[in-house]
Amino acid sequence: MTAPHILLPGQRVSLAMPDRDHLPAYHRWENDPGTILGFGTQVTQSWEVRAGGWEGQRANRDYPQFEVVTADDHRPVGITTLQIDGAVRTAEFVILLAPEARGQGLAAEATALTLRWAFEYAALRMVWLKVLAPNASGVAAYQKAGFQPAGRLRQSGYWLGHPCDELLMDAIADDHLGTA
Repeated sequence: MTAPHILLPGQRVSLAMPDRDHLPAYHRWENDPGTILGFGTQVTQSWEVRAGGWEGQRANRDYPQFEVVTADDHRPVGITTLQIDGAVRTAEFVILLAPEARGQGLAAEATALTLRWAFEYAALRMVWLKVLAPNASGVAAYQKAGFQPAGRLRQSGYWLGHPCDELLMDAIADDHLGTA
C-alpha cells in the first residue's frame, strides 16, 4: 500500500487525496445497510454506476472529495465531500464512514477537518448539510464539529421505512475563523 497524500493532518484522522485503488472499499461502504439508512437512498448502487461516476467526480473542481485516513497507520476509513456552489461561495457537506469506523468519534473530527478546509483553503462562506432527524449519532457528530441547526424539512426523508423529517444544519466561516 502506498502512503496517502495527506492534505490536512488531524489527531486521530487526517484528510488525504482519494485513491482510485480504494474505490472498491468506497463502494462497499456506500452499499452498507447502515449507510443506505443514514443517507435515505433506499437502494444499492451497482459497481458499474459507481466506477463510472468516479472520473466525473474527480474532474469536477466544484466537487472536492477527501479520503479520511487514520492518523497513525493511514488506513482509509471514510470520504468527505464538499459540493460547492461557486456563485455564492457555499457548499453542501457529505460524509461517508466505513461501517467498522462508526461509533468511535471519527466522524466529528473528519467533519471538523473538512470545515477547516472549506473555510481556510476554499474560502467558502457557509457549509450546510441535511441529516435525517432520527440519526441522533450523526446530528451529535455534526454539532460537535461546529454545525448548528438551521431548519427542518418535514417528512422529506425515510427512516426504517417510515417518513421522517430532515434537519438542515449549517456552519459559517465567521464561527470558525474568528474575527480578523
